[in-house]
Amino acid sequence: MKTSKVTKNMRAAGGLAAGLLIVALGCVAQQAPGPRVVDLTAADGTKLKATFFSAGKPGPGVLLLHQCNQQRKGWDGLATQLAAAGISVLTLDYRGYGDSEGKAPKDLPQAEGVKVLNEKWPGDVDVAYGFLVSQPGVNGHVVGAGGASCGVNQAIHLAIRHPEVKSLVLLSGNADREGRAFLSASDKMPVLLSAARDDAGAVELMEWLYSLSTNPGSKFLEYPNGGHGVDIFAAHKDLPVLIVDWYAQTLVKTPGSAPVNPARRSDSPAILKLIDSRGGAEKAAQKLAAVQQKDPKAKLWDEGLVNEIGYEHMQEGDTKGAIEILKLNASAFPDSANVYDSLSDAYLADGQKDLARENAKKALRTLATDTTATEAFRKGIQESAEGKLKQLGEKP
Repeated sequence: MKTSKVTKNMRAAGGLAAGLLIVALGCVAQQAPGPRVVDLTAADGTKLKATFFSAGKPGPGVLLLHQCNQQRKGWDGLATQLAAAGISVLTLDYRGYGDSEGKAPKDLPQAEGVKVLNEKWPGDVDVAYGFLVSQPGVNGHVVGAGGASCGVNQAIHLAIRHPEVKSLVLLSGNADREGRAFLSASDKMPVLLSAARDDAGAVELMEWLYSLSTNPGSKFLEYPNGGHGVDIFAAHKDLPVLIVDWYAQTLVKTPGSAPVNPARRSDSPAILKLIDSRGGAEKAAQKLAAVQQKDPKAKLWDEGLVNEIGYEHMQEGDTKGAIEILKLNASAFPDSANVYDSLSDAYLADGQKDLARENAKKALRTLATDTTATEAFRKGIQESAEGKLKQLGEKP
């Protein structure tokens, strides 16, 4: 079963200089015009709502994209601080969220929801971007983007489409394979990432994206608690200030550049990059076998992240690659029911019905002793495996 739930494997993040906080707080103290609600129209006529926070003077702009369990108002506090610091901001409600028309992907049948997410949202985001850079005083050649949760991938893809985007802020979210490739190839794109330890899997995920960024100034800020996406702001009021300082540095002082971060770490999630590459699953299996000769319980990667990689390959039509990745995950986590259910999905997508049936049954057998999953997650695995067996003409 596809899931983004992963286990925690935390490392403490270093602090940032207090002097930078003082500078940023001084910027926030300035006054800016009040926010203005604006009406936007998507390419298909859907009415979208956004809020423009004008800096009241010439300068860069930032487009902020919300997480999928909130709406644009979650950014209000940060947007106000950015405007006071001389950076104009636009926040957008995705279609089906907040005050925008339409239905959200989560409220549609899966295939239709995926289509809206992949085909409609990017255009909606571009409409918002076009409005932002058209505003008087906004420098359309120096723009920043920020995203939380599902907004992370949208922000990265905005940068892919628009080279005027010079800086990114990413909170607690995933990027698809194209987005990850962009981070790896974009040494001129400084990225600030953040996540909290009590947001299951977010730290591991953001550490991975951080490791992929080739910009020497990119930073990762890890917090012990605070929850998902912009929820961290309530528990850690320094984070919005640090984000203001980040954009002031990368959009105003040195556009498209950040000071070299001496604490850069890029080696720990390298195994994920290997697994994601062509033929990488076999090499990763060899590395795992070598490590487990010394410690049979050793783990080199997070189950949930590799599960996610496998499904991405499947969705792109690389079913053979997905099978190898998910087989690798099953060998590393043999006590997990979900790895067998996911492998069953891959075999079914590849037309290997016997192996799909075999692994669906194994998922159900393993579920009886799998103590790592929540009750709701266990139910989802059971329904997924039984559904495949029914589809294959066999009773669970």
